[in-house]
Amino acid sequence: MEQQMLLQREESLSNSGQAQHNSDTSATRRSNSRDISHWDAEDVAAWEAGNKVIARRNLFWSVVTVHLGYSVWTLWPVLVLFMPQSVYGFSAGDKFMLDTVATLVGACTRLPYSLATTIFGGRNWAIFSVTALLVPTIGTLVLLTHPGLPLWPYLVCAALTGLGGGNFAASMSNANAFYPHRLKGSALGIAGGIGNLGVPTIQLVGLLIIAVFGDGKPYLVCGLYAVLLVGGAIGVTLFMNNVQQHRVKACRLRPIISAVVSNRDTWLLSLLYLGTFGSFIGFSFAFGQVLQTNFVAAGQSAAQAAVHAAELAFLGPLLAALARVYGGRLADRLGGSRLTLAVFVAMALVAGLLIGAGSLEDRHAGPTRGASMAGYFVCFIALFVLSGLGNGSVYKMIPTIFEACSRELHLGSDLSESERRDWSRLISGVAIGLVASLGAFGGVGINLALRESYVATGAATDAFWIFMVFYAGAAALTWKVYVRRPVGYLPALPPAAVELVAQPAVVELVGR
Repeated sequence: MEQQMLLQREESLSNSGQAQHNSDTSATRRSNSRDISHWDAEDVAAWEAGNKVIARRNLFWSVVTVHLGYSVWTLWPVLVLFMPQSVYGFSAGDKFMLDTVATLVGACTRLPYSLATTIFGGRNWAIFSVTALLVPTIGTLVLLTHPGLPLWPYLVCAALTGLGGGNFAASMSNANAFYPHRLKGSALGIAGGIGNLGVPTIQLVGLLIIAVFGDGKPYLVCGLYAVLLVGGAIGVTLFMNNVQQHRVKACRLRPIISAVVSNRDTWLLSLLYLGTFGSFIGFSFAFGQVLQTNFVAAGQSAAQAAVHAAELAFLGPLLAALARVYGGRLADRLGGSRLTLAVFVAMALVAGLLIGAGSLEDRHAGPTRGASMAGYFVCFIALFVLSGLGNGSVYKMIPTIFEACSRELHLGSDLSESERRDWSRLISGVAIGLVASLGAFGGVGINLALRESYVATGAATDAFWIFMVFYAGAAALTWKVYVRRPVGYLPALPPAAVELVAQPAVVELVGR
């Protein structure tokens, strides 16, 4: 029982006789550096014997890194609510630009972060990625204590907070590697959902600090998170593992990336995730400012509008994060494609309701009415919940589709079952990073659409038209490609995939 021996050596080394028998080089390296030389998540007996404990521990600390990463990534949507133009000199357009820059950098870092996990190891990269977030956190603290500076240093710090967005792809790729296929939907849903809770958490922290210390000390949010990041880095160092079997030499990444990029499903899944996660992160960045703008339009002062927006803005991301956990589990039961289709149909309908509410309000002269405010709020909350469900369902589709591709490949080659699973895990891990990266650009699009709509018309109705058309198109795509076709049907594999496994076995890719 190789996996049981792994567990004994990894967790306690309590059986001294067996420990002595297995005290080879790899065992010594594993005990000293938290490295695991072999991992087979599909071995049910070993999983039940104790490997699930190792997987859960790594999942827990992966969730911590995602949670802190999301909090730092969405730091600026909280801070801009309490940066009055009279003190800092920034207009609403400037604040939207801070949000957009953070979203853009977060999207751009996701793919390299997921690849870095494969090259350097999940634990090693997690240590670096959490520690790196101290730079923008402390830098933002310094900026907030020195108002009157130009916009560019704020943009630099906002860009660096975007590194927190990359943590998501790295941690999700790591979680994907530790869990068996039958549990990937739940594991990825938990990692993504609880990690996404970093968005409402930092909003609640900001609200708590305002309630205790007033709205003049937003920099205390940065101070608190600097401490949490140090604690997270220590925990990751002590309790996470690298799996040598899952690491890939940098020189071997090209055929893997080529196989992922040349697969049609990669781009279709990215488009679907653009709609689900792009909506989640885009609305998370913009929701507070949209509420604040509407409260001001209803006749409130800027200070009152900021406080009231902060009191409500956290609810959307909170419910979306919780819905993502449930979405992953529901996708395990019902199928990711069916749930994704239902989500996009519902999102298109809700966007239509927002268009109707906005059109009615545009015909009404005077301050925004309470009924319209309530309608906006309820519809936005519905979009958040639906996007959370969709995030979980789309992420379930990724390993499922590439697992099916690997089985088709297995039938037409001399690939062993173990090598087939390695191929599926490697490809789906990189695909998760690419899909996560491209999906996050949806948040950039939402912020830009809302900004231009407000600049041009003073309302968000034009942006909602764009959202509705996109959601309807995504629903049609899901139905045509993933729901309507027979379950057993798969498109032909790209040449890059065949070339990948035709090389001296997939094991050469992991660089043992």
